[in-house]
Parts: sequence; C-alpha cells; structure tokens
Amino acid sequence: MSELDVISRVRSALGRTEPLSAVPPPPEIDEPITRLVHSDIGLPELFATMAQKNAMGVQRGRPEDIAGLIVQFLQSKSVKSIAIPVSTLLEKLHIPDALRAAGFSVKRWDGMTLDELYDYDCGLTDVDFAVAETGSLVVRAAAGHGRGISLVPMIHVAVVEPKNIVPDLLDLFEAVARQGTGTAMSLITGPSKTSDIEMNLVVGVHGPMTVQVFLLE
Repeated sequence: MSELDVISRVRSALGRTEPLSAVPPPPEIDEPITRLVHSDIGLPELFATMAQKNAMGVQRGRPEDIAGLIVQFLQSKSVKSIAIPVSTLLEKLHIPDALRAAGFSVKRWDGMTLDELYDYDCGLTDVDFAVAETGSLVVRAAAGHGRGISLVPMIHVAVVEPKNIVPDLLDLFEAVARQGTGTAMSLITGPSKTSDIEMNLVVGVHGPMTVQVFLLE
C-alpha cells in the first residue's frame, strides 16, 4: 500500500473527500488537567522535594555562604579537578575563587577542550531553568558553556537560583520557545542510569553518578 493510499483511507475515515485547505488550529489546552503543579509549599520547596526523589542531593544556602558549602561538599567527595562554564552567576558568588583558594584545580570551558573533560572529577554549572514538577535541571549549551560539563564528569554540581524555577514542563517549553534552545539543551532528572544489560539498574555509566544541587535562598 502506498503512502497516498494510506492518506486516502485516513481522509475517508474522517469523512473528508478533499485535502484540507488550511492547517486546523490546535485544540485548546485544558489547563487544570495538563498543569499538575498546584502546590502551597512554593516552587523552591517543591523543586527540592522532587529533585531528592530523583536521587539528587539538595542543599540550600544564602548567596554569601554557597561557595563555602560547595567547597565542603567537594572536599567530602575527594574531588581534585573541576570544570566550569563561563558564568556570571558563579563569578558573582565568588565560587571559582573559593575553589582555587581551597586547593582545587579549576578550569573554564573557554580554556579547555572536550577531550580534557574526561580527566576532570567534577563539572560545576549554573542552570537556565529548574522544573518544580519533575525536579529537573535544564542546561543550554553555548559557546561558553559546553554541554559536556554537566554530562561527562562523574560528579555534577549545579547552582540554582529561585528565579529560574518554573512550575512545570509547559512553562519550560513556553520559555524555551521565546528564548531558544541554544545549540543543545539537556534536561537532567537525577544521576545517569541505564538498565540495558539484563535489566539491572546501573548508575553513572553514561554520565554523572552524583548530581548535587545548591539552591540559593
């Protein structure tokens, strides 16, 4: 059966004799059904709860304390080397300076190659969005923010600002439609997992085995 035969049968089943002259408008979205976020605890609290359910670590802190908290966490994981993007937020929070002062080897994306990333213990990034409904981190790739930073090292640390938390995926896609995806966009919902081999769940095979979120207050 040809493609035209299939289309003809579909048209007949819909009671049409001729092709449509114009694309029909999409159906109206029933907001109470499609939007699942109706929380009284606030978006940061909901995001933190869902992220923890996804096996992410979540720690909250004031902007002036966040660099010290990150240093403590990375020391507890015996991290030595850290890759970071070109990030106004990380610089404003003095995170790169605090890491170097604590003895970590820190290198920015604009001064390294993708191959080098495989030798780094940790990728530390900001995020473009965080989705409260799913507890997901959203990171867009850009010239100064290679997507490998959050995907290659075995530990991914993300700094989240409350203003970047959106209620649900519909809000995320509306924002992305306005702003664009960049060269690529990653939705991170917990550590890397696979069950490809004999249906046994393994963590960290295709990406980070630890994802730690620092949520600004």
